[in-house]
Amino acid sequence: MAADANPMRGQVAIAGVGLTELKSFPDRTSLSLAVEAFKLALDDAGLAKTDVDGLMCLAYGTDYDRFLEAVGLNVRYAYQGWSHGRFLAPMIQHAAMAVYHGLADCIAIVHGRRGRAFGQPVDIEMWRQGLGPHGESPAYGAVAPAYGVAISARRYFELYGGGSEDLAEIAVSLRHNASLNPNALRRDPITVADHQASPWIIDPLRRLDCCQNNDGGACLLIMSADRARDTLKGGVQLLGMQGVHAGPEYHNFAHVGLGVAQQSVFTYHPDNLRVYQQAGIDQSDVDSVTVYDAFSPVILYALERFGFCGPGEARDFVKKGRIAVGGELPVNTSGGLLSEGHVVGWNLFVEIVRQLRGECGARQVPDARFIQFASFLGDSIVFGRQP
Repeated sequence: MAADANPMRGQVAIAGVGLTELKSFPDRTSLSLAVEAFKLALDDAGLAKTDVDGLMCLAYGTDYDRFLEAVGLNVRYAYQGWSHGRFLAPMIQHAAMAVYHGLADCIAIVHGRRGRAFGQPVDIEMWRQGLGPHGESPAYGAVAPAYGVAISARRYFELYGGGSEDLAEIAVSLRHNASLNPNALRRDPITVADHQASPWIIDPLRRLDCCQNNDGGACLLIMSADRARDTLKGGVQLLGMQGVHAGPEYHNFAHVGLGVAQQSVFTYHPDNLRVYQQAGIDQSDVDSVTVYDAFSPVILYALERFGFCGPGEARDFVKKGRIAVGGELPVNTSGGLLSEGHVVGWNLFVEIVRQLRGECGARQVPDARFIQFASFLGDSIVFGRQP
């Protein structure tokens, strides 16, 4: 595939990652978890804290000023965003552009999470205009994220057929991946029958379709690829990226065409996939895909959003172990948010880096060269092994 002009391709890298143990920490704060992850990332890269001159973090976790006080660090670039999975890739993209344009030499993206520190997720969502998290006008108090996913999944199955049983093999495959990950919270293998026996949350979602709510901390260190080559493990490059696609036609938990309120209903076909042109690859070059899997249906949407399969085909594509480690297209090799744990999603990027460095042991994708973070909202980053 002919590559788009992309002066940033391969110029920025992730030089180090840190991820705490994932569980409940009733005696710890989100700040202490973020500080631990930061120290782990510095050790991973062989850097000192004074090598870091930029900081980025999400809200509802660790505030940037309190974090800098805790670690005793002054920086020349700081930014704080919003705690949503849809802002993970944009924050990495933001850091990459800041490094590329010289606003900082090394940016630490840090996050500490106490799953219940701010009450139920709906409490956070109520700060938004319209209250609801799911891109549809919320009706009668239905503002929880699971509601938004459920209505898009129900629309998907009405358009293409199928139902809850088609989600089962997603949960089974990701649990298989997690069984190979010593840090995963949910490691016991499950079957399709186990999935179908799990309690309903909201049709068509069962409990095993929903991610967990745990504590943890994560950190990524972003710097130029040239500087990263001199760090302890050499760095993982950012090759191509595209942002969140948004507007009244975009449902917050699905690709376009699956809404029921303000959107038109139509058959979605992949378009505007500049991430591949920027990276100089196409879908066939991708060794593994990573999706923000807060709920199992979003994996269907991401696979169709980026053309790994056609409209309505993802529910069959994910079956027979195809997305499990050892399958044709492994998805969320750590077990993802469904089975590894939930650090807002930063643990997904820690896994990408470790995969491309060949550090994942039994769950390692053989000779992985390109891994794509692919979101149902269109935001994406293609990561590549440092040459």
